[in-house]
Amino acid sequence: MKTNLLVKDIMTKEVITLHQNDSLELAERLFNQHRIRHLPVVNEGVLKGMVSKTDLMRISFLDSLSDTESTVDEAIYQMFSVEQIMIKNIQTVNWNASIKEVTELLISKEFHALPVVVEDKLVGILTTTDILKYFLNTCKC
Repeated sequence: MKTNLLVKDIMTKEVITLHQNDSLELAERLFNQHRIRHLPVVNEGVLKGMVSKTDLMRISFLDSLSDTESTVDEAIYQMFSVEQIMIKNIQTVNWNASIKEVTELLISKEFHALPVVVEDKLVGILTTTDILKYFLNTCKC
């Protein structure tokens, strides 16, 4: 296993994103369609915040199956915007940061994803899943 591994070596480079003016319905659709849990919010490539599936679940009945609850979700989604529920002052990492350093940050802060930025521009996202996939692909256990 490489000991000098950098974020840019394993981060997800093709990031699905939202804009501040996007609807929460779109956020839910992207979470489900791409099987992801974090959506960076950008404006002209500049990171403005992040919405997690958990953030959306806090204001909705996302995990329910009832038609009535689905109607409630639609009403709630119309009451709020991406900008209102996104986390604004989020921790980011540079793509030249070491995986060891970022893994320690993920553990200590109990984060599951970190946007990767270069000069305020979003260039990727590093998730715990990215780290686990790397480990599985390189582990000789």
